Formats: sequence, C-alpha cells, structure tokens
Amino acid sequence: MTGAPLTILQLTHYGDGAGSTQSIASLSQYLARRGHRVLVGCRPDTVLARLAQDAGLEVVPLDFQRLGPLADTLAGTIAARGVQVINAHDTKDRRALTWLRWRRRLPQALVVTRRTMPLTSPFELVAVGVTADRTIAVSPTVARALRRRLYPAGRLRVVPNGIDLARVDAPVPEDDIARARRAIWDGAPDGRPVIVIVARRKRQDVALRALAHLERPVVLACVGIEPDTELAALARAVPARHRVAFVPFTERALPFYRLASVAALPSTIEGLSQALLEAMALGLPVVASDAGGNQDLVTSGVTGVLVPTEDARAWAAAFGRVLGDASEAARLAAAGRDLVRTHHTLERTAERTEAVYLEALARRG
Repeated sequence: MTGAPLTILQLTHYGDGAGSTQSIASLSQYLARRGHRVLVGCRPDTVLARLAQDAGLEVVPLDFQRLGPLADTLAGTIAARGVQVINAHDTKDRRALTWLRWRRRLPQALVVTRRTMPLTSPFELVAVGVTADRTIAVSPTVARALRRRLYPAGRLRVVPNGIDLARVDAPVPEDDIARARRAIWDGAPDGRPVIVIVARRKRQDVALRALAHLERPVVLACVGIEPDTELAALARAVPARHRVAFVPFTERALPFYRLASVAALPSTIEGLSQALLEAMALGLPVVASDAGGNQDLVTSGVTGVLVPTEDARAWAAAFGRVLGDASEAARLAAAGRDLVRTHHTLERTAERTEAVYLEALARRG
C-alpha cells in the first residue's frame, strides 16, 4: 500500500450475475487486504451484496430507482462514513454523483470506471468525463473509444481487469463438477467436445447460427442465460448432430470451463472480459469476436482466435480449427494462460487502481 489507508466506496447499481460483479468484489477484497477500509454500495438483494458480506466488507444498501433520493443518501453516507474516494462503476451511480458534484455537495475524490464500450449519449458522456477526477478504462480499446467521443484524455487512465488466481485455481468440489456435467449433457457425456460461453445475453445467436456450418458434432453450453424467443428458435434449428444446453446464471461457473474444450465469447461491447480471463487462466483455448476489448486480450493466432462478430461461417471455421488440431489448441491455450497469469492478475489491477485513487485525491487536494 502506498501512503495512509483510504476509506473507499465502491458503487454500482447493477451487482447481479455478470463478470463486472465478480471484478468489483475481487478488487474490493484485495484493496481491503492492502489495508484500506472498503465499503460496497449496491442494491441489498444482489450477488455483489452477498459476496461483499461473505468477505467481511461493509455493505451500504441503496435504492437506485430515483436520482434525487439516491444522491441525498449518497451524500449523507459519504459524509457519515468519512469516505475519501468514490469509485462509480455503472450508469445510475455516475449520474447521481455527477449531480452531487455539480451541486457542490461532493468534495471527495470521484473515480469512474468504464467497463464496456461507451453507449452513453454524447452529452452525458462528456458531462461525466469533465466531472470525474479520474476515469479508469478497463482496456486500451475502451479508452480510445472514449477519446473519440471527446472524453477528457488528461483524466483518463487504462487499468486492465485482473482476476484472483487463488479463486480460479481453488479445487472444484466434485458435486459442482457433477452438477455442471448434468447441465451440459442431461445424462452421461457422449464424447462430443464442449464449447462453453459464460455470459449474459451477448450475441449467443451468432454461435448458434455457426453450428449449421460446423460438421464436427459438438455441445454448445450457454452458461449464465435462459433462452429468449430468438435463442430458443435458433436452438431448435440446430442440426441434430449438435446439442445446445442453456444454463441459468450460477455463481459456480468455473466447473464448466473444466469440462469444456473451447471457450467462446461472441460479444460486441466487451471492455475486458472476466469470462475470457478465467478461461485463459485455466488453460482453455478461446475464440472471441474481434470487437471491443477482446482485441486487447486476444492476439489472433497467438493467444486465441478472433472472428468477425456477425460471420457465422467464420465462427464455424474457428471452432473447427481449434477442435481439429490438438497441438494448435494446446499452443493457443498455453500462450493465453501465460499472458493472463503474467499481466492480468488481481494484484496488478489493485495496485494500479490504488495509484489512480491517489491521483484523484491529489487533484481534489
């Protein structure tokens, strides 16, 4: 830790089943281990609230439905708890804190983390950018997209996501493996390799369309999502040689990687995917869309394979390439594993985040 311990409020209105939730929880826990006092502000019924409580962190339950009352509650909480740095991770939090700053009710350091490619309106984007003391982009691609939309470059810092290797490497209970196996095959494994997508709704439709062009029989396991009308229809149209399994959100997603041959992510707005980081750290070859922060994490042909997002035939070819060449798959997997375990550890992310907090504090001082 650099300097005196800080009191930090991590704030998000989402906090449900997503990679960002695990990322915020892991970052908060590590900052606490570095000696800081960390509070987690979120809705009380979320996955993040439970993860924070289980880790012994202080949870600040918040109602994000109305901007005015939320801003008032935040102002009172920040003052009463002696918060020095607020790190906002999502839209509603940013709006409330920007409102407080404009009303001269937020003298504390404000840091905003942008976890996905920017979709905010240009006016709101710039308004938040000139209000925040520092903005963290989780990948160079996110930072470039922000700058293209006139985001203040001088306050922008890139801090790539990292993962808690101790959590990823922890032994997986056999019961969890058995549950994952039943969810994938609905019976005994039949020898077909598994392609796993661990994500909320992120263009799983493209992967489903790709199966029509993939001759090798596979199981496509979509973990973390229940099929909507479109996905259900596409799954019914998949050739009989393949199997499609939809698995509702689970906090125990790691067993699915251990049963898979390939991890995929057909996302278009990803900042820097927690799911890809986990899969690569565990030594799985990955196939991802050539969009967003995937391009910062995956060098095609070196640490994985990048595919044009909308090209179902290209996805099929990429799956066939990785599944059809064991030595190629092993080479990609080893390079991806080394990359993540060297450059995307939670320790590196926490230390760099802490440095940004100190910059923000210095600006307010």
